[in-house]
Amino acid sequence: MQQAIVGYHQDDEQHWVSVLKCGHFQHVRHNPPWTLRPWVITQAGRDSMLGHELNCKKCDSGALKDVKYME
Repeated sequence: MQQAIVGYHQDDEQHWVSVLKCGHFQHVRHNPPWTLRPWVITQAGRDSMLGHELNCKKCDSGALKDVKYME
């Protein structure tokens, strides 16, 4: 299910994680050559992707919201 990015935080390993409108989290790593997301490296890049929709596999599977960051 497509869900908009509404924010970001970093995990314990300092990797960027998107907060989706549905309340789920999804890593947004720039890890060439497998994943090319150069926008994740800078604040301006991350800000430019707010509202962009990602496929949320957690919604598809009916998973509970990731509330740790949301509270």
